[in-house]
Amino acid sequence: MSPKPEQEWREEFTGVMDKYQPGSEAERKLVRKIDMRIVPTIWLLYVVSYLDRANIGNAETGGMQKDLGYGSNQYSVILLMFFVSYVIFEIPSNMILTRLRPSFYLSGVAVLWGGIAACLAACNSWQQLAGVRFALGVIEAGFAPGVAYYLSSWYKRHELAKRYSIYYTATAISGAFSGLLAGVIIEHLDGKHGLAGWKWLLLIEGVVASGVGCFTWMVLPDWPSTTSWLTPEERFIAVQRLAYDGIGTNGGGPREEPTHGQAFRMAVGDWRVWILVVMYMLATGSQTIQYFIPTLVGQLGYSGNSKQFMTIPIYAVALVGILGFCFISDIRKERANYISIACILSGISFIIIIAVGDNHKTVQYPFLCFAVAGIYAACPLTLLWVSNIIDHPSEKRAISIALVNALGNSASIYGAFLWPSTTGPRYLQGFGVTTAFVFLLAILAQVNKALLKKFPSVGLNDNNATEKAYHQEHPEKQSETTSNV
Repeated sequence: MSPKPEQEWREEFTGVMDKYQPGSEAERKLVRKIDMRIVPTIWLLYVVSYLDRANIGNAETGGMQKDLGYGSNQYSVILLMFFVSYVIFEIPSNMILTRLRPSFYLSGVAVLWGGIAACLAACNSWQQLAGVRFALGVIEAGFAPGVAYYLSSWYKRHELAKRYSIYYTATAISGAFSGLLAGVIIEHLDGKHGLAGWKWLLLIEGVVASGVGCFTWMVLPDWPSTTSWLTPEERFIAVQRLAYDGIGTNGGGPREEPTHGQAFRMAVGDWRVWILVVMYMLATGSQTIQYFIPTLVGQLGYSGNSKQFMTIPIYAVALVGILGFCFISDIRKERANYISIACILSGISFIIIIAVGDNHKTVQYPFLCFAVAGIYAACPLTLLWVSNIIDHPSEKRAISIALVNALGNSASIYGAFLWPSTTGPRYLQGFGVTTAFVFLLAILAQVNKALLKKFPSVGLNDNNATEKAYHQEHPEKQSETTSNV
């Protein structure tokens, strides 16, 4: 939805322009109100998104490979085809989102990806699986970067990690639930109505995603200045609290929007974006371990349905890691150090897993839990750093988030080949490369922190006159913007 004309915007907020007080009870009440709408809804959408994206691993160990007769390399192709389309379509998707109602857009893509995911159950060859997964990536590309931008259009910099961490726990919850659900479905529905258990798994989870998307549009708000169920004063506070924090909003006030082309050039011309691209590539490259967790658990001596169920504790520890690191990061107003700590935890855990060998499987399992938890915590902290650093204009922020997320997820394309079955049972290649990734990410987080202090972000974001005027009016906000990042 396009921003309102300047005169209309000013007339609507006449009488409340001088009422905004940072940290007031009115602001806290507003934040609670939008929390109740946004956080549970996007969390639910991400649960079904992640189930449809990652259930391929459960289907793989639940009989899909045996039924379709493909090998390890073909499975890697099935995985990477999703990421090829996912990477290509993220930036166009976020460009579209800046001009549409997010309540309709985010819910609509859920309906579409659920339908495509259900079609996986009709596949009878690995080539068909790869093709449908490519189509799934096209649609799901609109969700994750869209949510990151959407949240940054409602919350201040150091409110983001708490909310995003709750949202991101959906990866751990759905990972754990996926193992439980896969075990139950494959055990009880295998062969029913002529369908294999793994096909029932893909079909059920796809249909559920579409069903969720049919209802979430009624709950989600749109942009701070265009949400009808907020009062004029609440809309004003929603816009002005972001402006006070130095964040550009979508449709948030009297300003001229840059074109998609201008915003794209702003994003690709900013050195900070490219550092974050490399960092997120390392994070997501490490996170490809998630697709092989059932296989790794199987190498620890578990088999059958117990192999599915033993993935649950790994995701439970990951959930604690996500919430713990992200909440503390917001409280301390610090991103770099907590990215580094999470990565060092993962790196040390991987080294222990490799060092103890196959004779100490009871040692390997808990450290696999810690390693996955560190990776799962580092990913959202890295992506959220984009919103902390790239604030104006909102269109540039949307494209920057999509660019980092898209190129970052390109690491999953080659990451899918890090764990071939030929390297089992120890999987030294996968563990070794992932260890290098997390330690390099820990180092780059500190390098980026040092560069941001040496080259403050104000003045680098863009040449937007609104931003310059804002910092002239609020010089105290400049130091807040360039520190504690």
